[in-house]
Amino acid sequence: MIRRLFIANRGEIALRVIRTARAMGIETVLGASEADASSLPATFADRVEIVGPGPSAQGYLAIERVIAAAVRSGCDAVHPGYGFLSENAQFARAVLAAGLRFVGPDIATLEGMGDKLAARALAVEAGLPVLPGGEAATRADVHARAAQTGYPLLLKAVAGGGGKGMRRVDRPEDLDNALDMAQAEAQAAFGNAAVYVERFVARGRHVEVQLLGDGADALHLGTRDCSIQRRFQKLVEEAPAPAMPLAARDGIEQAAVRLARHLNYRGAGTAEFLVDATDFSFYFLELNARIQVEHPVTEAITGVDLVEQQLLVAMGKPLSLTQAMIRPTGHAIEVRINAEDPDADFRPSPGRATRAAWPSGEGVRVDTHIGVGGEVPPFYDSLMGKLIVHGATRQQAVDRLEKALGALHIAGLPTTAPLHRRIVADPRFVAGGVDTGFLVGLAL
Repeated sequence: MIRRLFIANRGEIALRVIRTARAMGIETVLGASEADASSLPATFADRVEIVGPGPSAQGYLAIERVIAAAVRSGCDAVHPGYGFLSENAQFARAVLAAGLRFVGPDIATLEGMGDKLAARALAVEAGLPVLPGGEAATRADVHARAAQTGYPLLLKAVAGGGGKGMRRVDRPEDLDNALDMAQAEAQAAFGNAAVYVERFVARGRHVEVQLLGDGADALHLGTRDCSIQRRFQKLVEEAPAPAMPLAARDGIEQAAVRLARHLNYRGAGTAEFLVDATDFSFYFLELNARIQVEHPVTEAITGVDLVEQQLLVAMGKPLSLTQAMIRPTGHAIEVRINAEDPDADFRPSPGRATRAAWPSGEGVRVDTHIGVGGEVPPFYDSLMGKLIVHGATRQQAVDRLEKALGALHIAGLPTTAPLHRRIVADPRFVAGGVDTGFLVGLAL
């Protein structure tokens, strides 16, 4: 059993893990930076260990400091949340070397999925379709691969995630400049400038599948659609993927399970796919070997606590669920409330919330770490919270989202809330099934 859990993260996901751990009778220790020492998660944890100053490189990303804090506090296991070190194989190896359990997949899976080219190869082994493209080690290779793949195309960081190190290229004459920018961003974000080439799908939808595995078997908990994005980063997520034939959904779900079984996957993970909106053909993009920001919409339609499942698998327990037991009901939508200014190209806007009135009511859930006076430090992701709604139908979920957004009031800094109000009023969103170009046609 896990008696005491170290949470190597911050913000709403840290608070989310604390709540489930407490319900399971597990003590929690929060590894917090100095900037987060008085945060809401810090007040809820049983104990707080400071892992370093505000900048991530000196705290949340400092493996030795995080491990030392976990050992010093007498923890049995480490939950990495999402982002930061959650998919870092070196960190997971250090956790195990310290005699602790890592709440996540095994080292081989983290290494295989952390390299996007290696992940492509493993997906092909499992029989999943991938987009045309591939490795491009030198500038000459990039040009050759681009000529072979055709335009438009995407340059993508090999060690990437969250839209970092990604650039769309429409013409050969734009390739060199896009390559320089993609490599510079990838180096800054991941310490690895390597990129690869992939064909761009003009009317693409971003559809993913929630997975659970115990190393011996795996199952899925349905699809999520995450097509509304800015700079390849998600803003709105819903489950199940709307306006998609059941046969297409089933094909994606079964492909995801094949991959999880091929990997002997352990814990919670998400297989992400690009779906061509014209014919619903789909292509594997990546597998995120961690809990996702958007996991609440899956929890809403299935009733499964995904963090609880992560912890049970980390304790060595087999899955207590079968595929037949997963019976999604209704529809759920999540919007990310970020401290960003949509009217200024989504510029981050750190600061203090002088007012934070979050909505409540039937079918409404809020995951946040920000209350009145809550601080959004300049060092981290701008996510303030997530507003999740669930309804018996998608239309009921849309209606509840519109009302909940009307009841949401945050002051003191710009947020994405006004943008979400415009999104939910757009007839294309109400109809469902928008593609990744949706925001381009929405007046910001």
